[in-house]
Amino acid sequence: MKIKKIVYNVLGCICFGLGTVGVFLPVLPTTPFYLATAFFFARSSEKLNNWFKGTKLYKKHLESFVKKKGMRPGTKAGILVSVTLLMGLGIFFMARKGIWVPCIILGCVWTAHLVYFLFFVKTVKEDEEA
Repeated sequence: MKIKKIVYNVLGCICFGLGTVGVFLPVLPTTPFYLATAFFFARSSEKLNNWFKGTKLYKKHLESFVKKKGMRPGTKAGILVSVTLLMGLGIFFMARKGIWVPCIILGCVWTAHLVYFLFFVKTVKEDEEA
């Protein structure tokens, strides 16, 4: 096995673990970690890739995005809420210390995130997925 495939396997497993923890803890966003898992497993092992695509977690959080280039409303809302809370906390604590440049950068990243998910990621209804 090539070193590159081993690295992709390890990164895929780490992202899968973090994404799965994110299902239960709203602090970690599930979907971005599962997107990274799909990327790494697709490049490392066909067996791992097929296994991951067969899991309920993949089907719940990513399948609609991959197939229809959209997300279910609940998944989209979960991402937006968790990212807004985390970035809001970061901005709050940095602003309390008077660290303004990172606050502005984080605010720009947050704005870009909102624009992308609200205007460029299609919202797929539950009945469209079947």
